[in-house]
Amino acid sequence: MFATGTGSLLNNVTRAVDVNLHLVNNCVHVEGTTQTVTLFLTCSKDQAEMDPADMEDVEEVEEEETGEDANSKARQLTVQMMQNPQVLAALQERLDGLVGSPSGYMESLPKVVKRRVNALKNLQVKCAQIEAKFYEEVHELERKYAALYQPLFDKRSDIIKAAYEPTDEECEWKADEEEKLTEEMKEKAKVEEEKKDEEKEDPKGIPEFWLTVFKNVDLLSEMLQEHDEPILKHLQDIKVKFSDPGQPMSFTLEFYFEPNDFFANQVLTKTYKMRSEPDEADPFSFDGPEIMGCTGCQIDWTKGKNVTLKTIKKKQKHKGRGTVRTITKTVPNDSFFNFFSPPEVPENGELDEDSEAILAADFEIGHFLRERIIPRAVLYFTGEAIEDDDDDYDEEGEEADDEEGEEEADEENDPDYDPKASDLCQ
Repeated sequence: MFATGTGSLLNNVTRAVDVNLHLVNNCVHVEGTTQTVTLFLTCSKDQAEMDPADMEDVEEVEEEETGEDANSKARQLTVQMMQNPQVLAALQERLDGLVGSPSGYMESLPKVVKRRVNALKNLQVKCAQIEAKFYEEVHELERKYAALYQPLFDKRSDIIKAAYEPTDEECEWKADEEEKLTEEMKEKAKVEEEKKDEEKEDPKGIPEFWLTVFKNVDLLSEMLQEHDEPILKHLQDIKVKFSDPGQPMSFTLEFYFEPNDFFANQVLTKTYKMRSEPDEADPFSFDGPEIMGCTGCQIDWTKGKNVTLKTIKKKQKHKGRGTVRTITKTVPNDSFFNFFSPPEVPENGELDEDSEAILAADFEIGHFLRERIIPRAVLYFTGEAIEDDDDDYDEEGEEADDEEGEEEADEENDPDYDPKASDLCQ
């Protein structure tokens, strides 16, 4: 239903961009000094009857361009196309028609070979069932080692909330040689630091630890509103709790708050239900555990402190008498704490697009908190983990660029390559 990875919408848009780039490149014909760029899109009947004004960015263009100008024009045209909703819809329809389309090869095989292929499919189903058992045991291992990690996380929590003061030995950290200050600079820094410490109170623990972590992570900072920050300053710890042995696979995120003026709860929870078994209707799609749903908790807000709601005033004018009255209305408000009130998944599993998008993002956030934030919180607090994440993305980007360059080189070096023969231009 909902995988823990990226949503299908992102994948489809990415594929649409790739197909569109290929389409534009294949449909550029240079004849003398005149370049003709023609776009061929297979659209539905409704799309074919669109208002011409909506299609002004997608039409035939003739200009005198050569060399790099042609490539630049193609790129500009691609950007324009991908900003046009009708073009995106047409590309999506084209892609949907391509997904899962049989090549005809299977139908051409002898009956005896088809029987053997069916036997291989049955073996594949059994492989998926074994893989499901594998992930169930992985879940049990995670639960087992979570108990070993927990004393360390508890000590981390005690330091953050000033329940424990670490020893000098625990506070020693060997810095890189290149980053060490000279003795003179260290002494100067020490004097200045002592002077500052004398001027202000000694803070307890590590103030605003989790709020700083959230603000340092894009995925979480996008959820934060200004009115959330005073509340999150009271967040002292986040823990993950796995389901007990023999119970359906799940995990619960527990957010611990110190007493505050905003709500009475000491702990806010979010539980994610998981499934680790192949779908009988489509066993070959199994790719590990999936988050199937989530439940939040009720927040006992102090009167007038509920940041998930806001009050608006509207003026209404009486049609007959012309008198004006002001009415007050309570409406939903953007807030991080909406995280604890996710959309409910109906029994039939059918959701509207907005709810589906919200849940997909919710599952990604829950998975990220469990896998990355909670185990490595101090590195997100200092920003070191963020740099590591950025490095990972840079490496992936470089690999993608290399692959794209190789594909372009293959087309240039292929003597049989013919842009006019491309199926996408027919």
